[in-house]
Amino acid sequence: MRLSSFALSLALGAISFGAVPLGAFAQTPEEFWRGKSIDYIVPTSPGGDYDLRSRLMSRHYNKHIPGNPSIVVRNMPGGLGIAAANFLAKAAPRDGTVLHTIFQNMPTLQAIGNKAVQFDVREFGWIGNTTSTPNVINSWHTTGITKIEDVYTKELIVGAPGAASTSTLYPAAMNAILGTKFKIVAGYPGGNDVNLAMEKGEVGGRGSNSWQSWKSAHPHWLAEKKIYILVQVALERAKDLPDVPLMHELAKNEEDRAVLRFVSSDMGISRAVVTTPGVPADRLTALRRGFDAMMKDPEFIAEADKVKMEFSPTTGEQAQVVAESMLNAPPKVIERARELMTAPTK
Repeated sequence: MRLSSFALSLALGAISFGAVPLGAFAQTPEEFWRGKSIDYIVPTSPGGDYDLRSRLMSRHYNKHIPGNPSIVVRNMPGGLGIAAANFLAKAAPRDGTVLHTIFQNMPTLQAIGNKAVQFDVREFGWIGNTTSTPNVINSWHTTGITKIEDVYTKELIVGAPGAASTSTLYPAAMNAILGTKFKIVAGYPGGNDVNLAMEKGEVGGRGSNSWQSWKSAHPHWLAEKKIYILVQVALERAKDLPDVPLMHELAKNEEDRAVLRFVSSDMGISRAVVTTPGVPADRLTALRRGFDAMMKDPEFIAEADKVKMEFSPTTGEQAQVVAESMLNAPPKVIERARELMTAPTK
């Protein structure tokens, strides 16, 4: 008896299917993660908000992931966050065993066509965002500059970790669009090095830092008025900075305002956690719901309060919308942002 070509294909398919263990298809998230370890990739060197925040979560997250895998934090600095994001997209296992606290400006760098970018933020599995605290530009007390209006008439030297960092982007955008007089000194190894440079008098401020980071890492500087917050970068003012203007509020026309809002939009994913592209849907869902549960865990909240680290979480689904919206901005806005971000600093 001869089999039709269609029947023969079905038979061969059945044989091939039989060669794969049924457990590989029926494996639940709990069965998959049980006994495994998750690598938690941090895009900075040890210390600082990204690292400390990630390590805090690593001590609690596994309780809320089915199978309770162990979590190991691994620092992967380089390229101002691009190296770690590229690793996730190109080299990391796509099975739910790698997490990453992604730099907030990765969608912006992709949108403007940064040549080092090898990832697509739309393909990452967005697990959740831990805070929407604004970034801020500050001055050091010895400069005599205490408000943003001062920088329209007096030069302020600000330090930055690199030319592609927000510490360079924000003051450069304000110089080009608003006419401020920031002088940017880029190339410091990290934010802590800029802080030290302020104390030494090498620079008069920092081009960008998380408001939450200042509150948790240097509350004494705030209490003693060693630093002054000049402007905040976000879409909404922080409740405890009601009198500090948002960067886009300083624009004099709607076109400029649209560009500065685009530059500020990534604050909706200020400290977001992602996993690799291609993670099975049930595992991504488990990671998302585990993240949500961790954010409500009394033990987690107690430790966060103890170290004065603020969390104002949003879901992975909400974080994904924010990331994708950055790539859907009007082409004219993206092009102008590209010009700002690729222009030589002065």
